[in-house]
Amino acid sequence: MNEDFFLAIGGIGMFLLGMKIMTNALREAAGSNLRDWLSRFTTTPLRGVMTGAITTAIIQSSSATSVMVVGFVGAGLLSLGQALGVLYGANIGTTATGWIVSLLGFKLQLGSLAMALLFPAALLDLLAHGTLARVGRVVAGLCLLLVGLEFLQDGMKGLTEGARFDMLPSGTLGSVLLLLLIGAVFTILVQSSSAAVALALVLLDGGVISVSQATAMVIGMNIGTTFTAMMASVGGSRPMRQTAVGNLVFNLVTSALALPVAIFAEDQMTALAVATDPMTALLLFHLGFNVVGTALFLPFTSEFAAFIARLVPETKTDSLISLDRALLQDPGTALIAAQTALITIVGRLFDALGSALQPEPDLRLLAALAPVEEAVEELVAFLEDIRLPEGVEDDEKIYTELLHQTDHVMRLLEHARRPAFVQILLEDRILRRPALAVGAALLRHPPAPLTERDAERLARLHRLVEHRRKRHRRAMLLGEHAGMYSVSDVFSHTDAMRWLDRVLHHAERIAKHYETFHKVRPEFPEEAQQKTPA
Repeated sequence: MNEDFFLAIGGIGMFLLGMKIMTNALREAAGSNLRDWLSRFTTTPLRGVMTGAITTAIIQSSSATSVMVVGFVGAGLLSLGQALGVLYGANIGTTATGWIVSLLGFKLQLGSLAMALLFPAALLDLLAHGTLARVGRVVAGLCLLLVGLEFLQDGMKGLTEGARFDMLPSGTLGSVLLLLLIGAVFTILVQSSSAAVALALVLLDGGVISVSQATAMVIGMNIGTTFTAMMASVGGSRPMRQTAVGNLVFNLVTSALALPVAIFAEDQMTALAVATDPMTALLLFHLGFNVVGTALFLPFTSEFAAFIARLVPETKTDSLISLDRALLQDPGTALIAAQTALITIVGRLFDALGSALQPEPDLRLLAALAPVEEAVEELVAFLEDIRLPEGVEDDEKIYTELLHQTDHVMRLLEHARRPAFVQILLEDRILRRPALAVGAALLRHPPAPLTERDAERLARLHRLVEHRRKRHRRAMLLGEHAGMYSVSDVFSHTDAMRWLDRVLHHAERIAKHYETFHKVRPEFPEEAQQKTPA
């Protein structure tokens, strides 16, 4: 008995480990292409459903899809309504794992073959690089999953020897709710609906539970799978909490719609199991009620999104940005969120400096830069914790451009703390005009992302200001010799000119590095402006 128990527990653990290895490798292989797919093909909730289903089926993880969706909502690339469409699809796509397990683990019984393939797959992962290494990890993960499933089957056979499904209560609301609770609790404990469905298939295959009893467990698993997202959203931003709550409400309603089947349709489920086989009947039910739930919610997605927005209102906060640590699970999504935060920070900085460099200077924003300083600190800490996967060149380029932008933002912030130079520039009849030109250029930016034209305009202006600065500096030095200016005037004006030159230099470099980011992710600025969060 003890040996069977440890075999079953070890089988579940090996199944979970294999699923994690395979999912991570598939996500790495998909890389930025998967994020591009999500951001480009979710223009409507219906497309979101198809995208979410395909994406989840490819990477074998509805949780990974949800994390990416949350990041895109936070980055403004998806509205809440579009994100809900993807989540509907993710619930459909996650049923693919059950079909894979049923086909490879039960019908084809590839456990022995998986054991033989595990060694070469592990060698490929350890010795190869890039794509070959990822292929090795995918195969190794699948092998571990199948071997773990075989161990689980062997262990459960010993543990449930002599047990029959008619020994469990059935046919009543209480028995259905008990099985539903068991399914939900097990899913919460193992943090994987795929492992929970695999256990249900093992029990069903061994005759321990009937098809109708298995349907009740699967309904509970559908509810339990939302627990991870809910826990991840605690303390997160509003889009994170809205997405998690929307997923929970959708799954609760869908499960409530499926509950009568488990209570009143025992004969029909048994007939379906006879016509096909018990596992196919269960998987058809799992797929069916998610498809039906999606079909019911899809026409009312806008109204559902508005309801969730009211249910999870905006909380008052003094923070300029909000970077969810949960987004670090997907480096590509984290990079997009960081770039969005940078746009907000740059907008506030440009606005503060631009407002000061006006005919009637407004220095209030320069005096209120504490939120900007806190935001920069939060951004730096967030960037430090991003761990990029090997071989994803686009993400590496984006990360480099983010570091360059952040460096120039920090230096620009240092200059913004010295507003005394503003008055000197505006009082000098020669420096006043270039100073006002810089102010006008900076005010063109907020709140939209920088464009290539902005970068070119700032570069031209920087060259003109630098030329004017050098000429005026020589004139000031000559004027001091002629007694026209005091030494303190020369130093103060020279420092003010240098200040203006550096402000413009850092603004130009920020625009230039953002332009490079745009070349890697060309859809980002357009999408960010058109798809603001609900």
